[in-house]
Amino acid sequence: METHITIPDFISVTLGFAVFLLGARLNAKVAALRRFNIPEPVTGGLAASVAVLLVYILTGLQIEFEMQSRDYLLVLFFAGIGLNARLSDLVAGGRPLVILLVLTLLAILAQSVIGAAGAVLFGYPVQAGVLFGSAALIGGHGTAIAWAPDVAAAAGLDGAAELGVAVATLGLVLAALVGGPVARHLINRHGLTPARPEEEQTVGLGHDEAETATVGHLDLMRVMLYLNLAIILGYAASISLDAAGVKLPLFVPCLIAGILLANLRSLLAPAADPVARTPALALISEFSLGAFLALSLMALQLWTIAGLGLAIAVIMLAQTLFTVAFVLFVLFPLLGRGYRAAVLAAGFGGFALGATPTAIANMTAVTKRYGPSPIAFVVLPLVSAFFVDIANAIVIQAIVNF
Repeated sequence: METHITIPDFISVTLGFAVFLLGARLNAKVAALRRFNIPEPVTGGLAASVAVLLVYILTGLQIEFEMQSRDYLLVLFFAGIGLNARLSDLVAGGRPLVILLVLTLLAILAQSVIGAAGAVLFGYPVQAGVLFGSAALIGGHGTAIAWAPDVAAAAGLDGAAELGVAVATLGLVLAALVGGPVARHLINRHGLTPARPEEEQTVGLGHDEAETATVGHLDLMRVMLYLNLAIILGYAASISLDAAGVKLPLFVPCLIAGILLANLRSLLAPAADPVARTPALALISEFSLGAFLALSLMALQLWTIAGLGLAIAVIMLAQTLFTVAFVLFVLFPLLGRGYRAAVLAAGFGGFALGATPTAIANMTAVTKRYGPSPIAFVVLPLVSAFFVDIANAIVIQAIVNF
């Protein structure tokens, strides 16, 4: 007999902190995790989700977590990405941004074709292919759940929502495990190093920098002030956009508000105490992203995957192999075969199979080990924030109406 228990939000966040520290401890103990750039919150989050799965298998108890505070951590992180973005980065990121936009569209199309072919192979309606493809992978849990009723109506498929959630869940796990090893392979094979290794880390402190950086209480307070100001401005912009009929995730206007706030501050008060590219902002960004990801991964309901068996295993293997090949042989060469291309390869691997925070965590793990790549942290969120939902919706609608 299955029963449910819901962990309150405050306790969920507390457990998320513990899970993050568990991941850091495991990474410190297991050299392979560090060698392949597996992010600390991924290690801890997956370990916790496996523990929750074992509880379910042994007792039938489904543990669920309230996650209201997780949303603040996400917008806090993206506001920090915005504060770190210089106008020169935005200009320099123009070409890779366009290339990444085109490649993302190609990945959406390819994922949809693989998903549709796999669905037909295993006896599902062709429309179910979007739930084995871009709706659940590049789209993530939210997109899969949003499109599940349309798929169910068009194909007469019972359990469409459960199918989409299961694929998105497995995709998130694979995304967290693929990006770091791919970047490691590219960096070691081509002997890559950062173009400007003296630059400050965007998210987190590099392993060498962490030993020498000093962060005072005024630094932290100053950064938190500007982060919260960016969130307030972003929230106000979000309300205005909603009223105008434009639907965007809250982190998008917060990211933009951070960009505007930081660059206006540097223009109007160039001699003021710094906020962008400071150890304080790097630490807060890593904390908020790590806690968000630890919470997200520990809350995965892995038992939702088990019922799909061979179909989901074969199709997800095909999607993963395609993503790795696409990153190695298409994305990396087109982006110039440099260090930034390798960092974006790690991010794209996480983004194509999972979600933007997973992509950023992958890139953070890589840059902490090998050196900074600030433009990568601006380009990828802009692509995932503005372009993906629109392009994905067009492709999904075409397949659902097939």
